[in-house]
Amino acid sequence: MTGPLLLRLPFEGRWLTQNSPARRVPSHGVDVLGQRYAVDFVGVDERHRTAAVRDWRTVLGTEPAERFVSFGRPILAPAAGTVVDVHDGEPDHEARRSQVALLPYALGQAARLRRGVDAVAGNRVVLALPGGNAFVALVHLRAGSLRVRVGQQVAAGDQLAECGNSGNSTQPHVHVQAMDSVDLGVARGLPIGFQRFREWPRRGRPLARDGGMPGEGSIVEPVR
Repeated sequence: MTGPLLLRLPFEGRWLTQNSPARRVPSHGVDVLGQRYAVDFVGVDERHRTAAVRDWRTVLGTEPAERFVSFGRPILAPAAGTVVDVHDGEPDHEARRSQVALLPYALGQAARLRRGVDAVAGNRVVLALPGGNAFVALVHLRAGSLRVRVGQQVAAGDQLAECGNSGNSTQPHVHVQAMDSVDLGVARGLPIGFQRFREWPRRGRPLARDGGMPGEGSIVEPVR
């Protein structure tokens, strides 16, 4: 492969970019489970908020996943391909913005990793791209929302599922990664970028981009 795989953003509307490989590689601080070039997107509203409500639970406890803009938003196929893996049935747990709630959750990371891929990725869809040499995984999907089955052919833009908070996720978001194997347990990450989007950087004016990886903390919206 001579350059990054160029995908469509797997959603409509505006989303916040987190753990972007434009900031660092490995983007999530680890190479395990094919995550080297992975990126996270958190849905936002017209005021670029991930949730409209902030109360005592935001500061001291956990919050319902339904409170967040991302939760239940459609997740779309970022490219044409064949569904080669699906997993459903992992619960959507409560979200955590509070440092009080995040600390014990962080201490449980090693235990979740020992439990295996399902405990970390949660509900997911994996697509094989044409040629069979690259696979794209979309993870942390909403329980019960998967619309596809193994062997199904999908076109770019087809709805695969809804955004959820399953697996190793502190608030509803979609995690996107490309890799060289359908098996996340042995996969190595592949570089990716996205086609045609509008980007609101953390500093400066909005940009119209034909392709690339959004910067850390920027807001993005696909241009179809």
